[in-house]
Amino acid sequence: MTLFDHTLMAAPTATYARLREAAAVHRTSTPDGQPLWVITRYSEARAALADARLSLNKANARISGAYQSSMPPELDAHLLNMDPPDHTRLRRLVGTGFTPRRIATLRDRIQVMANDLLAAEAGPYMDVMQVLATPIPMGVICELLGIPESDRQDFSAWTDTLLSPSPHSAGDSRTAMRQMHEFLSEVIEVKRAHPADDLLSALTQARDERERLNEQELLSLTFLILFAGYDNAVHLIGNAALGLLLHPHLMGQVRQRALPIRAVIEETLRWNPPFPLGVRRFALEDITIGGTVIPAGGRVWISIASANRDERQFSSPGIFAPDRPTAHLAFGHGIHYCLGAPLARLEAEIAIHSLLDHFPALQLAVPADDLLWLPTFHKRGLRNLPVCM
Repeated sequence: MTLFDHTLMAAPTATYARLREAAAVHRTSTPDGQPLWVITRYSEARAALADARLSLNKANARISGAYQSSMPPELDAHLLNMDPPDHTRLRRLVGTGFTPRRIATLRDRIQVMANDLLAAEAGPYMDVMQVLATPIPMGVICELLGIPESDRQDFSAWTDTLLSPSPHSAGDSRTAMRQMHEFLSEVIEVKRAHPADDLLSALTQARDERERLNEQELLSLTFLILFAGYDNAVHLIGNAALGLLLHPHLMGQVRQRALPIRAVIEETLRWNPPFPLGVRRFALEDITIGGTVIPAGGRVWISIASANRDERQFSSPGIFAPDRPTAHLAFGHGIHYCLGAPLARLEAEIAIHSLLDHFPALQLAVPADDLLWLPTFHKRGLRNLPVCM
């Protein structure tokens, strides 16, 4: 088995169950034949997420190859490729834009977005991904950063190209990356000349006035906030909606406010996380995890999706049970815990509540087995989610 095997992408739950049963860590390889190690059990995964011996900086990789880096250097100096002290400095700076208080101020705006999107649907069918799950995260993260509405459609298209490449589409990905780089550079220049009350203006001023960000870091951080803040929230909303559609009794409880929507979101993050693998890491020294020796420079991927279904940690992990205690790893653990977690949770809560309130007879429009998932191991998300209203 490899992470890139069609069998895994088609049936990740069953495949990971077999892997967990066999061992906590598995050696496999990249498409270009380079070795990597995958951690599949909860205890080892949680420890690895906070293990300082596992570096996010790819300069610590033992080997390089076609699969080693897909990002141009101009967009690569971000939090997912850094260790302390640089990681500490940048996270502290960006974290001011994602405080619980600042995120809470977005609640009313997100609710207006959801109401407007759903009010425009007359039925009898709609695609939840197209109508609700995609527009809300794009609108919210662009408003937070201060990206003009006229530019958001282009960015959405570039992101889709990068996250869901078709076979032999390397040229399309390079084109999307170049266009995104040019776009972000232009937006930053506008913010530099005309700062506003938004996160991107604050980051630009931090770079210019206090010199805490260099130009590469500024571009890379802007890219990461847009890229990660958009896609993961899209599929959290889609996967949460699917979880309730597959369990109508739970949907009814949410409608009646007998089941907190927060519990549904947390269980979705465990049961069907949109980001099934943690950020790749590189061993700084020979280390032993779960009885397996990973050599210095070895590439390590932590399977969040597998760890969240580990029978050693969760009772009946295959059951969608929002009343279970929250202990998932969907947003990571340790110093690299996702900064955008409060925002993603808020978007999903408002989106799902609004969907159920607007359409009291909501149900799947196709058999669940006919739903198509995106053909990538990087994320777990639906192409479409057709429903009857």
